[in-house]
Amino acid sequence: MKINRDMTGFVVLVVALGLVASLGFAQRRLGGGKGLPKYDPTTEVTVKGAVEKVTQDTSPMGWPGTHLTLKTGTETLDVHVGPSAFLTEKKFEIAAGDQVEVIGSKIKYEGADALLAREVKKGDKSLILRNAQGIPQWSAGRRR
Repeated sequence: MKINRDMTGFVVLVVALGLVASLGFAQRRLGGGKGLPKYDPTTEVTVKGAVEKVTQDTSPMGWPGTHLTLKTGTETLDVHVGPSAFLTEKKFEIAAGDQVEVIGSKIKYEGADALLAREVKKGDKSLILRNAQGIPQWSAGRRR
């Protein structure tokens, strides 16, 4: 019987360590933005183009939120707009085929050019996502 108790304790310990390790990995991937590019006002650009695709990424392994594939005159960019719930709350809809203007920080993400949106304009509507320093309007930072 002593062997079984020792084995049970060992199995519980291995499972517990596995859970702690997986939670740590998930926090590094999501981690309040840790490991993800930060908004940099010095790399801010304004681009105009046609939305080729709109996706909502909910995977903890990706970059959660609404993304646009934007075809400009010279390139195709992944535009990270922000949390899908924020767009819904603000009643701001974007669909494939829409012509938009995006002001944002040009970054590298997974080896490709991408854009962290600060403001998206569609027709006569405008959605402010971040302030001039890049602090998201959906975060606690807007109360500072």
